[in-house]
Amino acid sequence: MFEALADRLEGAWKKLRGQDKISEANIQEALREVRRALLEADANLQVVKDFVADVQTRALGAEVIAGVNPGQQFIKIVYDELVAVMGDTNVPLAQADTPPTIVLMAGLQGTGKTTATAKLALHLRKLDRSTLLVATDVYRPAAIDQLVTLGKQIGVPVFELGKDANPVEIARQGVEKAKADGIDTVIIDTAGRLQIDESMMAELAQIKEAVQPHEVLLVVDAMTGQEAANLTRTFHEQIGITGAILTKMDGDTRGGAALSVRRISGQPIKFIGVGEKVEALQPFYPDRMASRILGMGDVLTLVEKAQEEVDIAEAEKLQEKILTAKFDFTDFVKQLRLMKNMGSLAGIMKLIPGMGNKISD
Repeated sequence: MFEALADRLEGAWKKLRGQDKISEANIQEALREVRRALLEADANLQVVKDFVADVQTRALGAEVIAGVNPGQQFIKIVYDELVAVMGDTNVPLAQADTPPTIVLMAGLQGTGKTTATAKLALHLRKLDRSTLLVATDVYRPAAIDQLVTLGKQIGVPVFELGKDANPVEIARQGVEKAKADGIDTVIIDTAGRLQIDESMMAELAQIKEAVQPHEVLLVVDAMTGQEAANLTRTFHEQIGITGAILTKMDGDTRGGAALSVRRISGQPIKFIGVGEKVEALQPFYPDRMASRILGMGDVLTLVEKAQEEVDIAEAEKLQEKILTAKFDFTDFVKQLRLMKNMGSLAGIMKLIPGMGNKISD
């Protein structure tokens, strides 16, 4: 994720190294590299134009602080603009005043919507919020079975009425069941299509009307690049969404989707999928993403990953063993397993400042 973009931007900073101040002459080449980097990352053309213009205005108007070289100053300006483009701050999932909170999942077929539904349920379970999954995709073969299987895997109940029932009725009854059982959050998995069509939009609108959700999340495949932003805008205009989940951010995605969605559609990215496992869902923080894009790492996400996996009491025992020279091979294997639970070694290295773009596959 973002390797090509990070490498290109690294090239832009090199243009400013050795300069004593930012000037119109020396910034043009760096800006050209930034523009090329964003276009190659498949960011939306209008977003790129606005972004480069904003960076140029700020860079030329910036006072170069004593002791900070122009290259570092320029990186700071680009970082601030990246954060602004992606939405400034993390937008948390809504929580209704009186439970249940109803979340409607929408999206095209093949974007990983059903898996994202289960991932979101697991994320909420970690926050001690009880969840009910509702399977309304009666068209795709085995869609209901897939959700039931994922529900068992994460220990979350699934409400379904089989593939002959009306999706609107399934959603309505699912919400009623959640109310009766005192469940905190209902996540409704809806049907997708290969492209946007009238019947899909009509059904989504009917389900939305019937259950009055607090969140309508569009699941978008990050590998669709700038088209992801247009898709989000179309869904928002026709259905009215409250945010997006970008899936497949761990794949060969060039990052343009993450840079374009907020600016083009006006809706925030709330979560990103960073792997196939059900644990691989992270809240989207624009500042952390900008930091990763610029090769500065993401220490906060690294700390959160460690906190999820590390048992503090166990860690203290191991520390004691190391201090008293009783740390043995079994303990070493335990440590390796712990590291493995945090994800791939390459993934962890990318979160360490300065390491992200220094390691090739």
